[in-house]
Amino acid sequence: MLAVHLISFFFSKLQEDPTKKVDRFLHAMRLHDDQLIDISARFQAEMKKGLSAESSAAAAVKMLPTHVRSTPDGSEKGQFLALDLGGSKFKVLQVKVREGMGVRKGGVEMEEKIYPMSKELLNGRAPELFDHVSESLKDFLHVKNISLDKKHPLAFTFSFPCEQTRLDKGLLLSWSKNCRARGLQGKDVVQALREAIDRTGGMDIEVLAMVNDTVATMMTCGFDDQYCDVGLIIGTGTNACYMEELRHVDLVEGDEGRMCVNTEWGGFGDDGALNDYITEFDQDVDATSINPGKQIFEKMVSGMYLGELVRLVVLKMAKLGQLFDGLVPDALRTKGKITTAHVAAMEEYKNGLKNTRDILVELGLNPSQDDCIAVQHVSTIVSFRSSNLVAAGLAAILTRIKQNRHLRALRITVGVDGTVYKTHPQYAKRLHKVVRRLLPECQVRFVLSDSGSSKGAALVTAVAQRLASRKRQVDETLAPFKLSQEQLQLVKATMRAGLEAGLKNKGPSAVKMLPSYVYHTPDGTERGKYLALDLGGTNFRAMLVKFKKGLQNNTRLYHKIYTVPLEIMQGTGEELFDHLAQYVSDFLDYMGMKKAHLPAGFTFSFPCEQTAIDTGILVSWTKGFKATDCEGHDVVNLLREAIKRRNEYDLDIVAVVNDTVGTMMSCAYEDPQCEVGLIAGTGSNACYMEELKNIEKIRQKKQKTEGDEETPEATSKMCINTEWGGLGDDGSLDDIITPFDAEVDHNSVNPGKQRFEKLTSGMYLGEIVREVLLDLTRGGLLFRGRVTETLKTPGIFQTKYLSQIESDRLALLQVRSILQHLGLDSTCDDSIIVKEVCGAVSRRAAELCGAGMAAVVDKIRENRGLDHLNITVGVDGALYKLHPHFSGVLQETTRVLAPQCNVTFLPSEEGSGKGAALITAVARQKRDR
Repeated sequence: MLAVHLISFFFSKLQEDPTKKVDRFLHAMRLHDDQLIDISARFQAEMKKGLSAESSAAAAVKMLPTHVRSTPDGSEKGQFLALDLGGSKFKVLQVKVREGMGVRKGGVEMEEKIYPMSKELLNGRAPELFDHVSESLKDFLHVKNISLDKKHPLAFTFSFPCEQTRLDKGLLLSWSKNCRARGLQGKDVVQALREAIDRTGGMDIEVLAMVNDTVATMMTCGFDDQYCDVGLIIGTGTNACYMEELRHVDLVEGDEGRMCVNTEWGGFGDDGALNDYITEFDQDVDATSINPGKQIFEKMVSGMYLGELVRLVVLKMAKLGQLFDGLVPDALRTKGKITTAHVAAMEEYKNGLKNTRDILVELGLNPSQDDCIAVQHVSTIVSFRSSNLVAAGLAAILTRIKQNRHLRALRITVGVDGTVYKTHPQYAKRLHKVVRRLLPECQVRFVLSDSGSSKGAALVTAVAQRLASRKRQVDETLAPFKLSQEQLQLVKATMRAGLEAGLKNKGPSAVKMLPSYVYHTPDGTERGKYLALDLGGTNFRAMLVKFKKGLQNNTRLYHKIYTVPLEIMQGTGEELFDHLAQYVSDFLDYMGMKKAHLPAGFTFSFPCEQTAIDTGILVSWTKGFKATDCEGHDVVNLLREAIKRRNEYDLDIVAVVNDTVGTMMSCAYEDPQCEVGLIAGTGSNACYMEELKNIEKIRQKKQKTEGDEETPEATSKMCINTEWGGLGDDGSLDDIITPFDAEVDHNSVNPGKQRFEKLTSGMYLGEIVREVLLDLTRGGLLFRGRVTETLKTPGIFQTKYLSQIESDRLALLQVRSILQHLGLDSTCDDSIIVKEVCGAVSRRAAELCGAGMAAVVDKIRENRGLDHLNITVGVDGALYKLHPHFSGVLQETTRVLAPQCNVTFLPSEEGSGKGAALITAVARQKRDR
């Protein structure tokens, strides 16, 4: 019976499927999806280490910045020379990127010549290697009849790990792929090439860019597909690159835009991260390599090692008697006898088994059919593991891109090159299938590089030239917005002259310097209930303010906001004030105070000539208002008449107040040193406490009018509403007015008026930006030169978008989202330029306000005969409060231009409405005494 069982056992072993035998033997190489997800997560962690300044030096995955900041957009043009040094083959090329050939039109022509590269050169001295490169380049110019006298831009594809500090500078980190030229490691590869070109002589070559072959592959495919943001090499070596958000690349200054990062993923596992996935065969391959312990992932994946892995597996199975009846010929014991080309041949669909037999016979074997099936299956498992590992790494990169861009789903193209991917019959199909299985939410397209990395290197150079040219043109366009210290000092002096002229009563002045008849700031004794009405722009606000007895800084406020329609803003005066009276009626109903006879302050944020605190003659409309029959009339009286026409309630309008004055008073309630008010919002204005003796227009008028709360002699100061928005109406700012400002002024409701306000206020900054963007687009520098109807629409680019776009926390993807919301289809590069334009316009506005404020505080200091002044400025307005940089630039400019003044800026908490209530309270107290 025992003999029968033994015979049965041996018979069953003889009948066993040879592939199952191999499956058991190589179970560690057969990776399932959970393992691939784990490997992908480990690679993501390694990517983060490589990007971080703190951990990059020790990171196994180097994540090298390439200084390639953009993929092609189809507008690239020019003729370039290219060198491609990546291993045993060295190429020189001429690449012509033709004008007028857009993206996806194949507008690239190439001529090339391959020059041999001996092992002696690859393993000799670096100067000799580069002399050969340079002499080959000169030979190519002769052969192709290319002029030696003309300067030629050159791109250099160098397929070895380099640390790049510029596009044209890279230090060699290490050789790979059996290249070991001495004397170059740690040195600048581009400089070595330039020195060799100088030694050869007789050429005028400008080396503009050095590019890794992986990056060049991405750029080649990117010329034909705008979604290509990833490059992948699976050939003799393996690597991947992708477009990373610059804010995550710690080793490069700046955070705007993207930069291609060369992962150098072949080093994944050098720190032990893959130890539990490494087999004994991987260990043997590593131990006999020229760089033991290095490039672990590459040795598991790339074409240089796949054949050797198969040989080592087959050798061990033969030694164990599982193949060839235990026969082990010398050829099978010899390193390199099975190549990656053999692996590809074994896996051919129809001829795979025949090819396997032929290869084994060449090794001195007489394989059985089962031997051939088993060896073919070994090849399949080894190459399948390679494609699985590549898929895991690629899944990590795509996941990072998706997370960077805050997308649920990702549409992206991967540009691919390399002999394994191109020639292996099943590799590409397996890779695509696994990537899509690991990332079902991503739409991933794989595009094979049709022209290798040389075309990509030329395109990198072309893109760099395009970006440099565009930057020069954008800089030239924005140069007039960048004011020098001398120009700002001149603006300060012009403002000071305007302030002095406006205080006199000799003819009209651009800076109106309107008396407010507010003689005091609050002293904390104010109490009672007051109604505050505020018209300062497109909104009208009604507010009830309660000052509690004996409790300074303790106030209760209730308010409601109403929107004034454009047709009312630009209709008749009677319609406008009837609307305001209706809003007041609604608010009193809302508060249940319709029958109360409340004292009221009216904040009216337009230039008014006041003869008393409750009288304001409208000088001119601003901020888009142009209601008829108002200019030259008392706005308090217009409101009283509208209330009278309703005949529903009664108000005691005690004071008419400019919003700037109201802001100063509101902040003075918090800080007794506050004697200046500033509005930086829809409009722009300032007020301050001026010495009465300097206000000639008051001195020359009757000293006291009936109903005045106090004679001027009883006090020494009065708040002056500068109405500084009119500065420049006399041409005094023409030197800093740009064509864009002139266009905005021309299209405004009041051409030639409020020129300073049109440079500084929120109502106009967005429109200035739109005019600049329109000009840049017409010049082909933005939005691919497409001038859309949206971009031609006045007012579409609101100032709030400047605040959002310039936010430091806002990624460029979100900037693109804002632009797309406006109907502007932008690239990442477009978003950078839009952000730069917004920054130039808003910075100039803040600097001009700072120059104006420096003039005001210096005047106060000189009025009081002080060497040094400590003073607080109360500020209100969305531009100051919401824009991420406006307040900082304004404060710094004021500090620099008024060095003898220590100026504190205090944002108003409740705006000018509370200030109007305080002015009303102060005036009521004085009047009732």
